[in-house]
Amino acid sequence: MSSNQALRNNSIVVISPQYCAPYQVDLHFAKKVEKITKGRHLGVFDINGNNIFKVKSKFFSNRLVLVNAARVPMVVVSLKPMRFTLHNRWKVYRGNSSNSKNLLFTVKRSKFLQFKTRLDVFLSSNKAEDVCDFKIKQTYSQKSRFIYRGNSNNHLIAEMHKNKIVQVHGKDQYSATVYPNVDYAFVIALFVVLDETNAPSTSGDVDFTSSGGGGCGGGCGGCGG
Repeated sequence: MSSNQALRNNSIVVISPQYCAPYQVDLHFAKKVEKITKGRHLGVFDINGNNIFKVKSKFFSNRLVLVNAARVPMVVVSLKPMRFTLHNRWKVYRGNSSNSKNLLFTVKRSKFLQFKTRLDVFLSSNKAEDVCDFKIKQTYSQKSRFIYRGNSNNHLIAEMHKNKIVQVHGKDQYSATVYPNVDYAFVIALFVVLDETNAPSTSGDVDFTSSGGGGCGGGCGGCGG
């Protein structure tokens, strides 16, 4: 891992250490929150219902941006879908950038065809992409989502569950728990990519999730199921 994507003192820091707390961070996600979110995009809230992040579309671009809305609005990362990819690949860049030197990580489906969504996450320093650095798993009902460090189920770093949020009135509401010493902005960005992957028609990629047949050729392998 590179210096800005290091495991420091058992802490996971990918975007910035300022988003890495020594305690558990509880978050709420919701869409269609009046005067905060727009369209299908997520808003992220603290346990008191205060908006701290939001997702926005980038004008004249297929990119999305994750904005820190807590104080002075600031673009934390840019998320770019790679058009017409079979694995729904996304690239996530630092700030308001799409330059390769600012690439933080890449996310793609673990397999070409799958009934339960599994995503592999590769840090920019992982050029070979033989083994993923993180893995996202989602239940068939999409009501629960989990993020693990590495290619196993042994190190859970965050989880997300469909829930009714009292403090925030919106739709598609989820509660998330980010474990201590984990970069919660990184976790939020991963959940945003997962949310977009669940609606692939909006990203311009090819959707084979509900396909009833067909082979996967030579590109079916990922980081493992």
